[in-house]
Amino acid sequence: MDLFFHDTIDIKNPAFVFSDEESRHLSKVLRKQPGDLVAVTDGKGLEVHIQIQNISSRKTNGHLVETIVHPAPKHQTHIAIAPTKNIVRLEWFLEKATEIGIHRITPLLCQHSERKVIKSDRLTKILQAALKQSQQFHLPQLDDLISFETFVAQQKKGYIAHCNTGEKFDLADLAPTEQSNCILIGPEGDFSIDEITFAEKNNFQTISLGSQRLRTETAALVACHTLSLIHRNI
Repeated sequence: MDLFFHDTIDIKNPAFVFSDEESRHLSKVLRKQPGDLVAVTDGKGLEVHIQIQNISSRKTNGHLVETIVHPAPKHQTHIAIAPTKNIVRLEWFLEKATEIGIHRITPLLCQHSERKVIKSDRLTKILQAALKQSQQFHLPQLDDLISFETFVAQQKKGYIAHCNTGEKFDLADLAPTEQSNCILIGPEGDFSIDEITFAEKNNFQTISLGSQRLRTETAALVACHTLSLIHRNI
């Protein structure tokens, strides 16, 4: 069933009106007809099934026929990542991480960051599109850009991945079972020594994501996928 996104859904009101953009998509692309069912989610775990009553490229409305509540995942992945200089790479990560399953993304401003501004509205639309495509019902939380030190100081503990030498533990071997796991991923120039030291002093454990040297967005996706596999088996 095709899935649409609305950030607010009033389950007490059975009448449902689609936006102009969705109406065009329903009528011109999907070629839906009166009587067809489509699913809508608010990204907070709610799924409703809407039976189309009237449809046109300008206005489409329907009637709510079923409500389903999806519980939040037991284990949640939180990736704090320095936005890449080429924003397309960050957008790629957001899309793929949403498909895999991620709870929260925090953009970090680091000492070696080459990108210091992001357009949250565009990134949110990418998350919403990936949510619909992957048929999921919990939209990842996208935080505002925050400085590395401020963010780390707010956390109780977590993990940090970097390219410097020293003792590291393989994330796959750690098998973290906490309800929420936060992993720090640095910019193209990696975290500075001062940032690594600061994180370790604030209960962030240094981890390895493998022997290869990974791009920022690749490292973030590897971390996300590794945690997804670990949590699937718990």
